[in-house]
Amino acid sequence: MFKFWNSHEQQAQPHGQADSSHSWYPPSVAGSPNSSLPATPSNNASNSFNSQRPAEWSHSHSPVSPAEAAGGIALLKDKSVDELRKLLSDKDAYNQFLQSVDQVKIQNNIRDELRKETLQLARNNLDKEPQIIELRNQCRIIRTTELAVAQEKLNELARQKDETLKFYSPASFMHRLQDAMNKTEEESEIVNRQLHDGEIDIGTFVQKYKKLRTSYHRQALIFLAAKTYPIG
Repeated sequence: MFKFWNSHEQQAQPHGQADSSHSWYPPSVAGSPNSSLPATPSNNASNSFNSQRPAEWSHSHSPVSPAEAAGGIALLKDKSVDELRKLLSDKDAYNQFLQSVDQVKIQNNIRDELRKETLQLARNNLDKEPQIIELRNQCRIIRTTELAVAQEKLNELARQKDETLKFYSPASFMHRLQDAMNKTEEESEIVNRQLHDGEIDIGTFVQKYKKLRTSYHRQALIFLAAKTYPIG
């Protein structure tokens, strides 16, 4: 967390003066037991350590700002050499000191709060699982029963709509009008034949024939107007 020295301002310690105790720190951090303060490795030693340390160190640790470095120095300036050596060689002592730092306490509190909130959200989700299963079953029932009936009714209405649009389309109208004209023409021929065969008298013929021809010519005029001025 803290950087206690600057590698460009300290001189390298001679080889062979390394601490005989087994430090849990890397060799470049443990320093020499004969120095009054933790020794800082030289540029060559630093480069050697950088090449040996795990790759994740260089990616997981962001540079320490001057303000953070000054805060770390302020926490350590009143400690004796023995206490500093103990921090470097005793992992438990270092962890105890680290947990007493205010910034670390704040981060731990934030972590604990986030953990509690996450656990609470997980419990809430688990509590809602029966309700979710029930809603899923209801949706399945609706999909297989009510939805199927509604879909069938919708298909029937769509079919009726298509038939209605087809029936009242301009092409269908012209076709029906042509059929009506042909039918009226045939009926007129039948009435005319009945007169020649003596099946009806002249009065009946005039009445029926006049009605049929009036209807035919009305239909013919509508048909001609529809062809002259197309609809749609």
